[in-house]
Amino acid sequence: MKSKSNHLTIVYILIAIFVAIVFHKLSLKYYYLDNYQIYNFIKDLVLVFLTGITFRYILSVNDKRNKVIFEKLKRTNDEIKESNEKYDIVAKATSDTIWDWKIQEDNLLWSKGIKSIFGYNQEEIGDSSKWWFDNIHPEDSIKMSIKLYSFIEQKTQNWQDEYRFKCADNTYKYVLDRGFLLKDENGKAIRMIGAIQDITKQKEEELRLKLLETVIVQTKDAIIITEANFNKRKLPKIVYVNPAFSIMTGYSTYEIIGQSPDLLKGLNSDKNNIIKIINAIKNREEAVIEMIAYTKNHEEFWLRFSMIPIYDSENELTHWVSIQRDVSEEKKQEKEKEHLIRELTQNNKDLKQFSYITSHNLRAPLSNLTGLLNLIEDIPITDPELKEILQGFNRSTYLLNETINDLTKVMIIKDNSSIQKEAVVIKEVFENIFSKITVQIDMHQPIVLIDFETAPILEINKSYIESILSNLLTNSIKYKSKNKTLEITVSTQQTKNYTTLIFSDNGIGIDLDRNRDKIFGLYQRFHNYPDSKGLGLYLVKSQVEAMGGTISIQSEVDKGTTFTLTFKNK
Repeated sequence: MKSKSNHLTIVYILIAIFVAIVFHKLSLKYYYLDNYQIYNFIKDLVLVFLTGITFRYILSVNDKRNKVIFEKLKRTNDEIKESNEKYDIVAKATSDTIWDWKIQEDNLLWSKGIKSIFGYNQEEIGDSSKWWFDNIHPEDSIKMSIKLYSFIEQKTQNWQDEYRFKCADNTYKYVLDRGFLLKDENGKAIRMIGAIQDITKQKEEELRLKLLETVIVQTKDAIIITEANFNKRKLPKIVYVNPAFSIMTGYSTYEIIGQSPDLLKGLNSDKNNIIKIINAIKNREEAVIEMIAYTKNHEEFWLRFSMIPIYDSENELTHWVSIQRDVSEEKKQEKEKEHLIRELTQNNKDLKQFSYITSHNLRAPLSNLTGLLNLIEDIPITDPELKEILQGFNRSTYLLNETINDLTKVMIIKDNSSIQKEAVVIKEVFENIFSKITVQIDMHQPIVLIDFETAPILEINKSYIESILSNLLTNSIKYKSKNKTLEITVSTQQTKNYTTLIFSDNGIGIDLDRNRDKIFGLYQRFHNYPDSKGLGLYLVKSQVEAMGGTISIQSEVDKGTTFTLTFKNK
């Protein structure tokens, strides 16, 4: 503006000097006139008038020029204002973060979207490209910067890239960054404007879909996807099958796409199952069906498949997904299992019958033997060898009788699905057992400690608990240590839900490392005692379990054994 004023002043002075010179020349020519003074005055007036008109003309031309320039500046300002307003509207309307990078000055401005998307406050944001690159994930930063600067050097206009950008909370989001390059009249890149879009959800969805695709392709189950509605009078058209379907049926992908699952039907396919499929489609219900299907080579196989309806966001049915499996081997095994169960059931019945018959048939001769042995006891025998033979015969007969009794008890337990329970005073049961084995107690003189104060009464079957305690007590006496006095401790404990009976002794114990899995087995013997039958602990466990309880054992060789019986309270 100042240079413009100087220019006008110089023009005006030059014109004024030129006019002054002209009038001066005229004055020299007419100075001899009588009215020279009047002429000189008029000359000055004309000079002033002409220079004034000239100056007015110059100002007028300058005003017109200034007006044009002003209007042009006004239009430019209006355009800039409108552009800024549009920028602000776009910045507010879009969820993207807009950035403006002046490349030469390395000055970078960010829109307010950087707060809403990444959580940065204004004071946390840098004003150069360094802050931008520093917040790109280290694995993406080098690749992204190389692509960006390569793009700038090539001087093309549009650029985009995907990378991970750090948030204010130090987490990362996947972003899609698009940029537009501005160049000067020489084609030099001077400015770049871009928008960063958060695509984290899309990326997660892509990863999920890739994982799902991998599962569908790699799974051994056949998967088919069909259209939603019937294809004329046939089942809906197939739009997708995975490789497992082709392996199972023999149909390749191009052979089956666009066809109906009716291809799998055959002569022995149950019509009721076809009706179930049709009803499921009509009612848009999930279904699981097993039926005989046929491969491409017309080979039968058992097919188990599910039908799952797929709905879109507007709750409109779009497709059906079916997960299918060849269960022919399972069906074969089921038949074999059913056949085996029938055989085992029959064999079990036969064995029970045999056991009852054997037990019944043995009792008569065993009773006769017992009676004869009782008669022999009244006959004096002087031969020591014969006496020893008779004593052994008597002991063997007694053990045989005990074995038959125990086997009978086991069969009774196995046959009875429900056991009658009653309130039993455990101390009375224990005293009753003591009275029956008085001879053994007097012979071995064990120290017996009982503590039933916590739970004096058990809700249990009386005869079973008496048999259990009798077995445990006689076993403790039978397998006592020869080097120390036998000590037996019996106690009860009670909690809110359970009652526990604990039976301990300091006998010879059992090697659990070798025998833990066989402790409660049938005919299992852990010591070389001639009168051991291997039935006692099996009978104990059977009786405990028949009453709904559990039994466990802790034992160490030469230290003793502890049995823990646990029963659930009502």
